[in-house]
Amino acid sequence: MSRKDLLPDAGPVFDLRQALYRAGRDYRGGLTSLAHDMVLPYEDLQKKLKLDEERRWLNPDELEDIIRLTRDPRLLDSLVRPAGAVWYAPEAVEATGSALKAVGELLQREGEFVASLQKGADDNKWEPHEVSDLEYHGANVIRAVLGIMAGARQSMEKLLEGRANG
Repeated sequence: MSRKDLLPDAGPVFDLRQALYRAGRDYRGGLTSLAHDMVLPYEDLQKKLKLDEERRWLNPDELEDIIRLTRDPRLLDSLVRPAGAVWYAPEAVEATGSALKAVGELLQREGEFVASLQKGADDNKWEPHEVSDLEYHGANVIRAVLGIMAGARQSMEKLLEGRANG
């Protein structure tokens, strides 16, 4: 594991245990704060998130609490990847010209990245790291576009609501 893996926006998807460990470690205030917010003794949570601990595991309620409190994208990715799904948190982005331009720039950067993977497609030999990178960047594009769509819908609904009330 490289130092780059320790960054919050590390990229490729971790397995569930690694993602839980990182979500707890990177929670605002650290694991102590997460344990406090979950109303769980620190030592218990620490043992449940330890990567090589097999005797203890989170119960479903504790897992839900960690997901709700951390909203860690690495954890969400690790949960939905086995189903072949992409998660989306409805965070509306105002559908203004500047926001659309920012998404356009994101799409351009991500598109350039995907184009850089041409080598994998040309020889029809996709390496695991190429597929992992492609999935990561593709999911980012999907989330950005869905955010703009949610913002446009929210703006439209406010406008329609204003017309109905005014």
